[in-house]
Amino acid sequence: MDTKRRQSLRSRKRTGKTPSPALPPDRWAAAVRYLRRVDPHLRAIIDRIGPCRLEPHLDRFGALVRSIISQQISSKAAISINQRLTTIGGEPHRPRRLIELGEASLRSVGLSSAKARYVLNLAEAVASGQVPLDEIDDSWDEPTIVETLTSVKGIGVWTAEMFLIFVLNRPDVLPASDLGIRAALKDRHGLVELPKPRECFALAEPWRPYRTVASWYIWRRVDTARLPAVAAVAEEGASPKRKRKSP
Repeated sequence: MDTKRRQSLRSRKRTGKTPSPALPPDRWAAAVRYLRRVDPHLRAIIDRIGPCRLEPHLDRFGALVRSIISQQISSKAAISINQRLTTIGGEPHRPRRLIELGEASLRSVGLSSAKARYVLNLAEAVASGQVPLDEIDDSWDEPTIVETLTSVKGIGVWTAEMFLIFVLNRPDVLPASDLGIRAALKDRHGLVELPKPRECFALAEPWRPYRTVASWYIWRRVDTARLPAVAAVAEEGASPKRKRKSP
């Protein structure tokens, strides 16, 4: 037995305790330091909320299915429908299994006809290789990912941006059409009206190259319940689509 190991064992015997494992490094620490420095308003939010807890989700297909389920409904309703879907189709969601179930079965769990069709559109696109979710890696730029995802009817730009943020954790995504982000920029800059999406890019320029992290803090600035539904349920393992106004 080497010297260091003997010393460690002697130390444990003396204290009666096993040393605690080292905490994992904070992957967003540099982004948080940068945002605190460039934006006093964000600094106050960051100091109240603490470290950024944004983590990637490995279930890419399931995240997009849940995003379709959650269009224009509450997070609670989306979770209920998703649970019923996993009861008949299994968990995690699988493209070919959903195709086997068909539209009638998808409607039976509470999906509208349009959403059932959207889920099947996505399942067929992934199963055929039109949307190669598992091949998306760091060599894919954001515009290419957005273009690929939005080729599926039922997935819009906003949902694709949520995929970039909550599934892939791309660090510099600004969802400029999101009502919460627009409302926060309106308040931050003392504007009379909500800025148009194209104006948001200029207003949020100081946050670059960490606009994803800034957006996360804006959504979290009151509590999880006030996140857009995609974020609120993403932290339960999903990524549904729904916009909510910032508090």
